[in-house]
This record gives sequence, C-alpha cells and structure tokens, in this order.
Amino acid sequence: MSTLYLVATPIGNLEDLSARALRILGTVRLIAAEDTRHTARLLQHYHIQTPAISYYEHNKLSRLPQVLAALELGDVALVSDAGTPGLNDPGYELVRAALQAGHQVSPVPGACAPVAALVASGLPTDAFVYLGYLPRKRSERLRLLEGVAAQPHTLVFLEAPHRLLEALADLQTALGDRPCAVARELTKLHEEIFRGRLSQAAEHFTQNPPRGEFTLVLAGCPAESQRWSEAQVRQAVQAARQQDTPPSQAARQIALASGWPRSQVYRLLTTEDHHIL
Repeated sequence: MSTLYLVATPIGNLEDLSARALRILGTVRLIAAEDTRHTARLLQHYHIQTPAISYYEHNKLSRLPQVLAALELGDVALVSDAGTPGLNDPGYELVRAALQAGHQVSPVPGACAPVAALVASGLPTDAFVYLGYLPRKRSERLRLLEGVAAQPHTLVFLEAPHRLLEALADLQTALGDRPCAVARELTKLHEEIFRGRLSQAAEHFTQNPPRGEFTLVLAGCPAESQRWSEAQVRQAVQAARQQDTPPSQAARQIALASGWPRSQVYRLLTTEDHHIL
C-alpha cells in the first residue's frame, strides 16, 4: 500500500524545511495542501513541480475520496499553510481514512509554532498541555480557562492578533497574574518573544499593537507548597476590605501573591458567599 506523508513546512523562514521533506514533496504523486496558492510559492521556491489540490476545513470531507484514490496509485503528501499538518489544521479525518484503507501514515517532522514557543519561553518544558486556539466567545474562553486553572503543567495556546488583548485579560482573570511568554512571528524577520507576567504582557501589547500570529505559553498552577491556603486568602481579602482597596485592584494583588485565580479572589471580595474557594 501507499504512504500518506504528513510534511511539516516552514512557519516563516523558508530555510526551515528538511532535506527529507524536500525529497518527499518532489517525489509523491500528489500534494494535498490547505491553500494551494500558499503552497505554490513554497514549491516554486524549491523548483518542485508536483501537482497539488486544495484540502482545507470546508472541503476536507468532500476531498477525501479524491485523496484516497490518489493513494491507491501512489504516495501522497499532506501540508498545511505553515507548520505541522493535522495540528489545528485539517488532517485528522484524512489520517483516519488512510489508516482504515490500509495505507501507511508517516510524519515528516519539522517546524511547529507551539513547540518552538515553548522551548524558547523560559518556562518548564518537561510537561505541558497544548490547547490550540482559545475560544472566540468570552464566556466559552473563561469556562475553558477555569477548567485548567489547577493544571500544574505549562499551558500553550494560539491566538489571533485582534483577540490578543482580550485573551490576556481573560487569562489573568481566570488564572491569576502568572509568568508567561508571548511569541509572535516566530522565525520571521520581526520575531518577538515577550517574557514577563500576564499584566506586563497586556501593557506591552497595548503600547505595541499586536501584529502577526501569536503563541501564548503560560506557567502552570503553582505547586501547593507555593500557593496560599484558603485561610491565608480569606485573611488577605478581609484586610483589603478593611483598607477599602478597590476590589479589582485587591483581587489582582492577592492573586499575584497567592497563586489563586483572580476570578475566584474577586468573587470572594464582592460576595458574602463563604464557599467560593
């Protein structure tokens, strides 16, 4: 049987394409590409003349028979616009269908924005949770973040530039003012990796309007030995109330010091409910 190759392509710098990827793209029968126009520029750069068809989110199911038919005749490569195909890009359904049809599926590793941002973040890399793009709706975004608030591993997200500031604000609200790295335009001319706390990142990108694609790397929940106990949080909340510190300011300060999510501290500051934490 033939092989479906999952070929990682550059996320910016065209030199980040392996010799093996070049050979496979030049010898397969067909290339299934997320955007044939984008892939055409890469193929032209390397003088590769393999035919390509589009395979993207809105036609991936209707294209399956055509790609499977090509696999019956020879090897096929799947590529996305940038990075590793199948990771936040169409590919899962094709991989499943190829395997069910008895074909081989082989990864051709290369550029991957989440991993590139993670290893350069300065945050722990021994264990991490990758969650893709944050939900567009704020309610869904906060619900997701509340669900991973206690996760001890480093968190990795993708985000679009026009939603970055909203995402940074919601991350701080749900998880507290944690250390983070915000990477944009990785491997490109204007590559930038901002390292600091979420509040500092929000200030930086307010002053420097976000441009390009972003990967967010966030420290996991502090270890229990580093987090305040519930009694300590309640004591700090009581002190803030006595000092008439504005709730939003007090929640930010207590969350930063305690390791508790800012949203939980804020609710405790603004309600008489004794069962919030």
